[in-house]
Amino acid sequence: MGSDSSPKKWTLKEQRATYLQWFSFADDDGDGRLTGKDALKFFAMSNLSRDDLKQVWAIADSKRQGYLGFYEFMTAMQLVSLAQAGNEISQETVANADLERLQPPTMEGLDKKIKKKNSGSKGDLAIVACHPAESPISASWFNSKSVKKIPLKSVTSIIDGLKKSYIEKLRPLEKTYQYQDFVSPLLTSSDFDAKPMVMLLGQYSTGKTTFIKHLLKTSYPGAHIGPEPTTDRFVVVTSGPDERCIPGNTIAVQADMPYSGLSSFGTAFLSKFECSQMPHPLLEHVTFVDTPGVLSGEKQRTQRSYDFTGVTSWFAAKCDLILLLFDPHKLDISDEFKRVIGSLRGHDDKIRIVLNKADQVDAQQLMRVYGALLWSLGKVLNTPEVMRVYIGSFNDKPIRETAAGPLGMELFQKEQDDLLSDLNDIPKKACDRRINEFVKRARSAKVHAHIISQLKKEMPALIGKAKAQQKLLDSLDEQFAKVQKELHLPAGDFPNVEEYREILSAYNFDRFERLRPKMVQGVDDMLAYDIPELLKKFRNPYD
Repeated sequence: MGSDSSPKKWTLKEQRATYLQWFSFADDDGDGRLTGKDALKFFAMSNLSRDDLKQVWAIADSKRQGYLGFYEFMTAMQLVSLAQAGNEISQETVANADLERLQPPTMEGLDKKIKKKNSGSKGDLAIVACHPAESPISASWFNSKSVKKIPLKSVTSIIDGLKKSYIEKLRPLEKTYQYQDFVSPLLTSSDFDAKPMVMLLGQYSTGKTTFIKHLLKTSYPGAHIGPEPTTDRFVVVTSGPDERCIPGNTIAVQADMPYSGLSSFGTAFLSKFECSQMPHPLLEHVTFVDTPGVLSGEKQRTQRSYDFTGVTSWFAAKCDLILLLFDPHKLDISDEFKRVIGSLRGHDDKIRIVLNKADQVDAQQLMRVYGALLWSLGKVLNTPEVMRVYIGSFNDKPIRETAAGPLGMELFQKEQDDLLSDLNDIPKKACDRRINEFVKRARSAKVHAHIISQLKKEMPALIGKAKAQQKLLDSLDEQFAKVQKELHLPAGDFPNVEEYREILSAYNFDRFERLRPKMVQGVDDMLAYDIPELLKKFRNPYD
């Protein structure tokens, strides 16, 4: 096919039809995923060097998922074609290429192999012509109540491998020691397959909703903007076939959306939660979470009808990036905002500070505002490092040059470029982030199992159980220290003592499970051997 084509205009529709045929040929098992093993055989027909093919794979699989879907495969073929024409292999080369005149690459012997395969098959080849949001096989793994051994051949990506490890080794430990009641609900298939999320937090009127509109370059269903607290609910802005708002109770029961865990916050919260869907290219890769303005001053005395801090903490664990928005006139950190920032403990690497509406003050005032912001944050964020602060005016209005001046204009543009670069990297880092969060959860679940089994171990066999339980609750910090010292566990993996004490007070310690060494060892083996082996299996096949 590729070698006989003459240089002519080649429409994207024609390209898609040709590459679709090639993709179905290369994808041996027809699951819509071209793994490294499949690619080694297929890409060899291009006669490019191993170094060139390594670069092709790295760019096509920019999200590091360990496989190519159909659209990634198209990108790879375009790169191969450009490389055969003597061009440098880079993302910019594809972006600047005239794709309508870019001929398919020369794949030696491919036509004969396709004809041979077609002649030997009864009817048309089954083609999965899209990048599946989730593998139907791996989604069904979560439906079984019993722990089944998942065949290794069913694992065709890093995410599939994480699902297998979770179902076989981590979930049984979580269920045995009721991890879902203390820390986080059990994971579902949609939690692994969810798009990267960005959450925006800040006081009212700091420009959270406007920031999302600025990135999308359009409004979204249910967006309200004003100087008063207009966003009174959590809004998840995601891609969909049409523009519509879905109520919170509906989203929480949808198996294909990763929000089932929010049901634990009750109807009071779900009535203040909605999903805004719209077709948009950016939303195909990332989901935004718009939040209600954090209360300040007298408003803090009016209690919300749900656990606001708990909800932000739940989203923080799921999000890939958390943006804390301030504006020059709202630098004070209220008690509620302090509690919210405190709930982000353990997610410091995800937090970015945005000083929005910076063109409302002149350069001299901006210097003082920046210093005051860092001073305020220093009292709340207990970290020795200085948080990254982006300065700018993130809206669709032109920057006020009279206030900013020529130096400010240049600064705002550079800061905006840096922030957009940070946001663009999110989909590329999503798989790495998923692995990171999974390992973090496994460590947390292991520590939790040791804590619960230690409390069970300290309970008397017959009499004085109520008194012994109260004594253990009062000395919970000592029990934590004992577990840490005996098992040589890192202090950073242990939860907040006060939060655990509050939850434990509702439980009967005598009904807790004793330590099951085999189960804990399984999680240790998963962290020490299974995860590294998984990453090795699905790395760049040309490494």
